[in-house]
Amino acid sequence: MREATLAIDRLAYGGAGFGRIEGKACFVPFTAPGDRVRVRVRRETASYAEAEVIELLESSPFRTAPLCPVFGRCGGCHWQHLGYPAQIAAKEEIFGEALWRLARVERERLLPALTADEPWGYRSRVQVKLYGRGREFRLGFFAPGSHYVVDLPGGCAVAQPAINEALGELKQVVEEFPERDRLPQIDLAAGDDGAVIMTVHYIGDRSDRAAEFWCTRRPRLPSVAGACLQRGRKATLTALFGEQRLAYIVPATATDGEAETLRLAFSAGSFSQVNYRQNRALVLTALEWGNLAVGERVLDLCCGNGNFSLPFARRAGEVVGLETGEQSVTDARYNAAALGIDTARFEALDGAAGLRRFIAGGERFDLVIIDPPRSGAAEMAGLIGAVGARAILYVSCDPQTLGRDLARLQKGGYRVVKSRVVDMFPQTYHIESITLLERV
Repeated sequence: MREATLAIDRLAYGGAGFGRIEGKACFVPFTAPGDRVRVRVRRETASYAEAEVIELLESSPFRTAPLCPVFGRCGGCHWQHLGYPAQIAAKEEIFGEALWRLARVERERLLPALTADEPWGYRSRVQVKLYGRGREFRLGFFAPGSHYVVDLPGGCAVAQPAINEALGELKQVVEEFPERDRLPQIDLAAGDDGAVIMTVHYIGDRSDRAAEFWCTRRPRLPSVAGACLQRGRKATLTALFGEQRLAYIVPATATDGEAETLRLAFSAGSFSQVNYRQNRALVLTALEWGNLAVGERVLDLCCGNGNFSLPFARRAGEVVGLETGEQSVTDARYNAAALGIDTARFEALDGAAGLRRFIAGGERFDLVIIDPPRSGAAEMAGLIGAVGARAILYVSCDPQTLGRDLARLQKGGYRVVKSRVVDMFPQTYHIESITLLERV
């Protein structure tokens, strides 16, 4: 493998630094703009190379000391070596470049990022990997690009304190489990009140014994408010003990006031945003940009537990939420009933299938909200125009699929009014955003 020296010009989506070796693009993880590095090329194609740092020859002014002792070996974070302002600048640049290249969205339509007040200790959900063979046992996260488990040294720097407390207790208990090689993963989720639910993934054939083990260890897990056992798919989720729902707060109106809030619940194993503070900023932005008139009709595609649907339902004539996950739909209905909201209805239905049904029935909506998975909403983007929405709010966690879908929506008669990064994932390259489109 050849070695070379290069300067890092900028950061790329995926987290690596970008430079050139003899004119060829080269991506180098854990570098910063302004670094000059000696690298070893690990992979090379006709158009680009991937390399690892051998020696840092000149250090970028944007560098800072990582908070986590296993940063660089653990694959959870990508940018702990960068100061937070440099992380934001990189995300804005990556986001703007993607939207211009894929959808010709001009930079003047991009607003400054909504930054996190606290870029550490924010994650409300973690998926901890386990390795247990003989006397060797590790509990932590996969190393980059591998299934090697890097052991956590006391906790995770980006996880909520309540989760780290539970992790400390869990590590002592799980070492006693008689089939440690049958426990590939344990999920921990925390509500905004600090309550923690644990989901134990078990791939053995003695589920009754596994359940008994965890139930008898409950007194040694005081930070865990509830637990369940999952054997393969989510349909196999079985309650073990304690609480099975967690909750968090979202704004109820477009006014950022503590009194104007709703409390939303979600079940063990169901989706929720990992950063509650930034989720509040995201929902508040959606309420402001949606500018809903009293009585208007809203369609929420990929609605989850009603994270956007229910705040909008306070003003809408009707909100229809579609979601493929049946448990999330159950949670959304539970939340609507608990809040006394009767203007929202939820269905376990794919968004594209729902749109086709609404189009066939001649149904119309004033506002459409899309919050799809990382793969985006390509099929839905080609159908939305037929339900007559005056505006679309697109919440995305991937600028590449967002750009692709915005291009299609613009061809379908909409224009991007404004867009911005909402930094949901500090210390990583991941980019959450919200975009407003209006009918031309």
